Amino acid sequence: MRAAKSVISHETVQSDTTITMIILRNSLFVLMLAFIAGVALSGCKKKALLTDGGALRFSADTLLFDTVFTSVGSATYKIKLYNDQDQPVTVSSVRLEKGSTSPFHLNVNGISGNEVTQQRLAAHDSMYVYSTVTIDPNSDLSPFLVEDKLIATLNGKDFTVPVVAFGQNARYVYDTIGTETWDNRLPYVILNNPNVTKGSVLTVEAGTRIYVHPNSRLFIEGSLIINGTKNDSVVFQSDRIDRSYFSYLDLPGEWGGLYFTSDSKNNRLRWAIIKNGGASTSLTFSNGTTAYVQPAAIQVDNNTLVSDPADGVLIENCSIQNAFGYGLLTFGGKVKMLNSLITTCGSQNIGVYQGGNVDFSQCTFVNYGSRWVTHSDAPVVSLLNYLDTSNTGFIPGDLKARMRNCIIYGSLDDELICNNKNAGITAFDVQIENCLVKAKSYNTAVTFLNCIFNTDPLFDDTDKWNYRLKDGSPAKNAGMAPLYGSNLDDQGPSNIGAY
Repeated sequence: MRAAKSVISHETVQSDTTITMIILRNSLFVLMLAFIAGVALSGCKKKALLTDGGALRFSADTLLFDTVFTSVGSATYKIKLYNDQDQPVTVSSVRLEKGSTSPFHLNVNGISGNEVTQQRLAAHDSMYVYSTVTIDPNSDLSPFLVEDKLIATLNGKDFTVPVVAFGQNARYVYDTIGTETWDNRLPYVILNNPNVTKGSVLTVEAGTRIYVHPNSRLFIEGSLIINGTKNDSVVFQSDRIDRSYFSYLDLPGEWGGLYFTSDSKNNRLRWAIIKNGGASTSLTFSNGTTAYVQPAAIQVDNNTLVSDPADGVLIENCSIQNAFGYGLLTFGGKVKMLNSLITTCGSQNIGVYQGGNVDFSQCTFVNYGSRWVTHSDAPVVSLLNYLDTSNTGFIPGDLKARMRNCIIYGSLDDELICNNKNAGITAFDVQIENCLVKAKSYNTAVTFLNCIFNTDPLFDDTDKWNYRLKDGSPAKNAGMAPLYGSNLDDQGPSNIGAY
């Protein structure tokens, strides 16, 4: 007999293979679950709190503040506290050594107070300690040292860093200003929007430093007399003298500006530096309404009782730089400017609207923009005998403008705009003589005499705002009589421009 053959069907083999694969898959899945669970359990296991010994580390060896005006709080400074151990810790105390008598103030992990306790700090983690300072005034004229210690305690051991600031006494100006003289013994800090009252004269001596709070400006209804010199100029700037608040950069719009109202006259500004202003500011009246003032480092309104530019605002040997808005803005005002520089403005360096009587001699008006100021559409100088109020409406004003031995230059193709409306009714008398001008087109109603057009003046270094002239500059030794005073280098003004 033949041996019987074993017959296994294709279906049976396929079924057994499928079962085996399912078993293998399930086994792998179980192993993976076990692995994940093990990892999770090990991760959930808390590390023991370090209760003995250990160390804390600060991110700096001193918490150092810049100079701060007395009575005015500083910006917020910070330092980090590190736990470099492999175990978490409880910082039993973060405090100032002088406690409640300290001029410094702390905030630790969002908790305010000059001592914050029982703060847990994970392994290899850190926490921020924030601090401000308000310094009481004293009799010192020079900056004086204010000190304390920041102490962090871990397991009974103290870790400390010095906390240091310099206080500067100042005289604070809040409200109205009568006839008085400001000297250079202590700086002045302008808060709110004080006003030199009508008929009063504020005289500022050489070397005086004037600091203005954000959203504040100085209004002048009376007269402002600035008697600066080349070696002791009068400086207007922001009251943030703790400059690390601005990363040690000069930023436009840190404060407002100077505003000469329609009652103001007989102003004389000599050897003044006005920097980092030009912010729009707001005024809140007693009835709660708010008025907004145009962004300008200097604004001049029209005093109808004076006609000569020198009887309005005379600006001589001054520098206006880094304005957020306009450098000089006038609405029908009377302004005379000699041997002065206006540079790097977010809007026009010179904006003359609604006419007026303006006279500029041996000045440099230049704008290439900067990291913070975009010079893309507003020309350096605008001279208009109107003020637009809508697409069709405007306010006219007679315009008389004279420019002699000036430089008008920048990165745009046309840096001078002169327009007139209401021709034959509203005066448009603009004469530009012996100036270096960048303008590919211009109003034929303007009288140009002996001007240089679209030629690089060859400034020394525009990136550093050095607008002295290189050898070979077409503006060098090209100044034509009449010449006025001394330029910003305090030399005879033989060049076109302010240097």
